[in-house]
Amino acid sequence: MSRGPLDVQRARRQLEAWLEGAVVGLNLCPFARPLLGSPALRIVVCGANGSAAGQREMDACLLAEFDLLLNSTQDEVATTLLAFTGALASFDAYLDYLDHANTLLQVAGLEGIVQLASFHPEYQFAGEPAQAASHYSNRAPLPVIHLLREDLLEEALARWPNPERIPETNIARLNSIGRAALAAQLAEWQAL
Repeated sequence: MSRGPLDVQRARRQLEAWLEGAVVGLNLCPFARPLLGSPALRIVVCGANGSAAGQREMDACLLAEFDLLLNSTQDEVATTLLAFTGALASFDAYLDYLDHANTLLQVAGLEGIVQLASFHPEYQFAGEPAQAASHYSNRAPLPVIHLLREDLLEEALARWPNPERIPETNIARLNSIGRAALAAQLAEWQAL
């Protein structure tokens, strides 16, 4: 999948439609609804390319978001979606960068404070058949690293009945919709 960087507003439209339609609309994350449309949900678009200079720019974007999350209250910034529009189009390149991002998180001393969740248009769970609908729980219109405050996540999980059942509930819901319909919807969001 090859593409040039998207304009920031178009990328935001795609992500907002995905959040509303999939993450909240399909209830893939039962904790997301209160943040939809809230200023505490931050969407940041990094247009860096895949060059060495682009890697440094991606790192700078990620580190700036770590810093902002640490120096903000949860009412100011509860969570951040950091989208990449000029690099990481291949899932393998994305996974390599995600490993690197987790290393930066550790080096910054943020383990246990910030957690990274991953979303990509070609997301593939290891050990799952390539055509499984379950992959769509982590498929987004763009490569995204989601920065979560661990304390907020722990609070949400503590309030939710049987949080360990969320993945199996999502898989059942996605299977009932079917891979073809999910792929068509993702393509619609990418076309926005």
